[in-house]
Amino acid sequence: MHWTERRERFRILLAGDRCVHPGSVYDAMSARIAEDLGFEVGMFAGSVASMSVLGAPDLIVLTLTEFADQANRICRAGNLALLCDADHGYGNALSVKRTVEELETAGVCALSIEDTDLPQPYGTVGSSRLLSIEEGVGKMRAALEGRQDPNLVIAGRTSAAAITGLDDAISRAKAYEAAGVDALFMVGLTTKEEVEAISAATNLPMIIGGASALQDLDYLSESTSVRICLQGHQPIMAAVQAVYSTLKALREGANPAKLPGVASTELMKQVTRDDDYHRWMDEFLSA
Repeated sequence: MHWTERRERFRILLAGDRCVHPGSVYDAMSARIAEDLGFEVGMFAGSVASMSVLGAPDLIVLTLTEFADQANRICRAGNLALLCDADHGYGNALSVKRTVEELETAGVCALSIEDTDLPQPYGTVGSSRLLSIEEGVGKMRAALEGRQDPNLVIAGRTSAAAITGLDDAISRAKAYEAAGVDALFMVGLTTKEEVEAISAATNLPMIIGGASALQDLDYLSESTSVRICLQGHQPIMAAVQAVYSTLKALREGANPAKLPGVASTELMKQVTRDDDYHRWMDEFLSA
């Protein structure tokens, strides 16, 4: 597969003056749906990967190989520019370098490496703590060293705003910028004042997640350096609910032909690229 064009599109978006919502995706068909609906970016989160691959909560029990394999399935399904949350890079700085190598090969356009102390250390259940800034910088430098394609975006991620405060978040953002990352992924921001403070303190485009007070794309585009604003991961939760409800109804004796919310034959053909496969069959298998 050739990943250059989609990585170039992602970089153009980061360098532009618009903020967009990414489509949260978790497999090949969800990625195709997001692309068909016009999303410019797909988001594959570590939490979503753990749910979709293992059926497990977001406790860093997923392996790098499992994550990279699923990312590759998503990337090869279409041309959606994929942003991945690579958590802590699956270990220390050497593991981070390997993580970048594997995800670059898988086809992602961008990935974030965070400075949270993961997986949860003994004796810290119920709380979150961060690595030192120095170790965080080492991880960012290792990530950059692992990159072969200069178009791949490396984002430094921190949850410091919610754990140690805004001043520390700004210090970490500046340190990761100085280390050479391409973007900042700031988690835990809840107010416009916090977003504006980090925008003013750094020169990099930002990715932020989720707070309901920060979903105004016009404001983010015009007044901040935020270029990607996550909305959450509702698609996989909606899919779980739909599967649960459907199986429950069938188990309780519902008529399969009268089930609500079932995809039409036309939609199933669209998301499985049925026309392409039949064209290839005609071209390659017909006598």
